[in-house]
Amino acid sequence: MDLNDLNIFQTVAAHGSVSKAAAELSYVQSNVTARIKLLEKELKTPLFYRHKRGMILNAEGKRLLQYTKSILSQFEEMKHAFQNTSAPSGVLEIGIVETVIALPAILHAYYSKYPDVELSLKAGVTESLVQEVAEMRLDGAFVTGPVKHPLIEQFDVFQEKLVLVSQGDDFSVDDFATRPLLVYKKGCGYRGRLETWLKMEGIIPKRIMEFGTFETIIGSVAAGIGMTVFPESSISGLVAQGLVCGHAIPEPYNEVTTVFIRRKEAFVTSTLQSFIDEITTQTET
Repeated sequence: MDLNDLNIFQTVAAHGSVSKAAAELSYVQSNVTARIKLLEKELKTPLFYRHKRGMILNAEGKRLLQYTKSILSQFEEMKHAFQNTSAPSGVLEIGIVETVIALPAILHAYYSKYPDVELSLKAGVTESLVQEVAEMRLDGAFVTGPVKHPLIEQFDVFQEKLVLVSQGDDFSVDDFATRPLLVYKKGCGYRGRLETWLKMEGIIPKRIMEFGTFETIIGSVAAGIGMTVFPESSISGLVAQGLVCGHAIPEPYNEVTTVFIRRKEAFVTSTLQSFIDEITTQTET
């Protein structure tokens, strides 16, 4: 067993398919199959349930996956520690929720100071981004806080007010029973705040429609399809143009904090530290 075997195992587990794993790793399928069988022989236990459409981890496979993620993440951390240089450079992979209005200013200021750093941004919802940071697939992420995760360290970036967004200004709570809610998928912090509020009010929405991007959601709201919830700053320009209207949400459900997260106890490269320093500088001005 070596690190490459564990990487192959993790990739097969993620895809549930030898062919898809082989394509991602640029291996021939027979090699992937052979390495999995060798791993099972060495551990003296099957790791997958095999069926016509692919493979699913069994109990032992799930247990090995936990060890695998830990081992591979520590290996990556070791490489970062020895490859790190004093001057920020290389690739910095950052996750974002799409409505962080302050992000362009932070990125511009950082890139102006450190042009040798390649910033790679990945949009997502809070829950999935937290998991990717915990598993060290991202260096850090801007998400909705507070985040409660044993492996995560967080830094407050700024606080905002959430508002309910509709096409017109004639909103009332009765509209929840007749008009769809347009939201990101489960795991979105804004959606979580809205659902908590509605649950406390005993309100059951007529219908929930999930979308993948801010533009699609807000465009659908402007077209009169339904309502959504976003930070007030993210829709202020659209409100000024008369395209949508914002409506107050009662406290404490309207309070949202954007935080920057990183994995606790992971080695902090000079590139990541300089990025965190820039966030601190921008939020203090």
